[in-house]
Amino acid sequence: MGIVINQSIKNTIWTYVGFGIGAVNALFLYTNFLGKMHYGITTFVLSAANIMMPLMAFGVHNTLVRFYTRCKSEAEREEFLSFMLWMPLLLIVPILLLCGLFFDELAVHILEKNPSIEPYLWLIPTVGICMGYFEVFYAWVKVHMQSVFGNFISEILVRVIVMVLLFGVHWGWISKEHFLYGATAAYGLQLLAMFAYAMYVKTPKLHFSLPHNVKDIFGYSLFIILSGSVGVMLIDFDKVMIPNYKDIDNNAYYSVAIFIATVIAVPSRAMLQIIYPITAKLMSEEKYDELNDLYKKSAINLQVFGGLIMLGIFLNIHELYKLLPAEYSGGVLVVFLIGLSKFSDLILGNNNAIILNTKYYRAVLLFGALLVVMMIVLNMVLIPAYGIVGAALATLISIVVYNIVKLLFVIKKMDLYPFTRHTIKSMGIISGVFVLFYFWDFGFNPIINIGLKSILIAVVYLYANYKLAISPEMNQVMDGFLNRLKRR
Repeated sequence: MGIVINQSIKNTIWTYVGFGIGAVNALFLYTNFLGKMHYGITTFVLSAANIMMPLMAFGVHNTLVRFYTRCKSEAEREEFLSFMLWMPLLLIVPILLLCGLFFDELAVHILEKNPSIEPYLWLIPTVGICMGYFEVFYAWVKVHMQSVFGNFISEILVRVIVMVLLFGVHWGWISKEHFLYGATAAYGLQLLAMFAYAMYVKTPKLHFSLPHNVKDIFGYSLFIILSGSVGVMLIDFDKVMIPNYKDIDNNAYYSVAIFIATVIAVPSRAMLQIIYPITAKLMSEEKYDELNDLYKKSAINLQVFGGLIMLGIFLNIHELYKLLPAEYSGGVLVVFLIGLSKFSDLILGNNNAIILNTKYYRAVLLFGALLVVMMIVLNMVLIPAYGIVGAALATLISIVVYNIVKLLFVIKKMDLYPFTRHTIKSMGIISGVFVLFYFWDFGFNPIINIGLKSILIAVVYLYANYKLAISPEMNQVMDGFLNRLKRR
């Protein structure tokens, strides 16, 4: 776990810096500078683009990681990398042609409820292409164990540009209507930066021949498109469905709550960026004992760190909403529902990476497809009745059911199990800290209240985890920190 801990810590730092910038954008600049209507439109466009991303990437971002370690020579690796560069075009070109031919038919249902979205619809495939090829080049550097700078580009660049654009709106440099065009350009710049870094890490010698295992590559990529679409739809499809039933303003309220809850997933995003290629390598070498150890360690470490973040959010949520415009306060329950869904992802560790690298990976697609249908039906029922809370509830139910299915699949097919006795202890600590602090607030300014309460929560939580040795890796990091303090 040495390289995992080292790069995960660096990735976590950059990811949290990015989330800090994103928090300022989402919670304060969007809400005060852009306004709820244009914020809602921005959320709709970016969520729709994210749903298109697996198609635009043709699954290459996962295919590259899976098959790169199986190349037996440098010539074979060069041929494979070249193929990965142009393979997404096989879907991008026909998708763009179809969007152009059937634009009116595709747009009519969306524009019926919210016609203000019309000028921005063409940005959806544009941003989708940028997102897709960005993931391809990000995977390119991951297989060379160089994820840190890529993570910086992923987490920081677009958010900084968006922050500048939002201040530009506030100071009158650009209009609200032109903001989204600038945000689209930011995704284009992110792609160019990732491309440049990928070429710096490994510049390929271009080939135009097909790899010997092209049939396996296409089959796996098609699966990734479908399974990736399932995962993305579980995250973003609600933000595309809300405008079909409610005013676009509701997307703004929902997005703020979603952003707050998504912070819980940051430890997972940082650690899994480096764990995924390691998982692929262990499985290709059939080192299942090491894989089982990695599975358990990733699960408990993500549960410990994610649990701390979740408690910090849940126990300070009412004070945090006091800092936002009053109309956004209806999102408090959404934060709890989405937060629990994110936590259910964390406690499974590298479960997804294991599934995607087994010979049984196609079987999971059926479950994913059924769950997408269930999620759509739940959204159709719950959004008209309960608005954004209904959308959050539909997401929670869908993700929890999906995670249970994936867990049982890995247990049955691979005889791998992520939980230990420390899992129960960790759940006990999380529950105890929540009960201890939920009804306790200082009577100060919300910012001071959040700061003081967060410090107390962190001290109690970390001390309990340290004394019970829930995570040896966390204890190792804390011992090193304490030893450095003693030497000073």
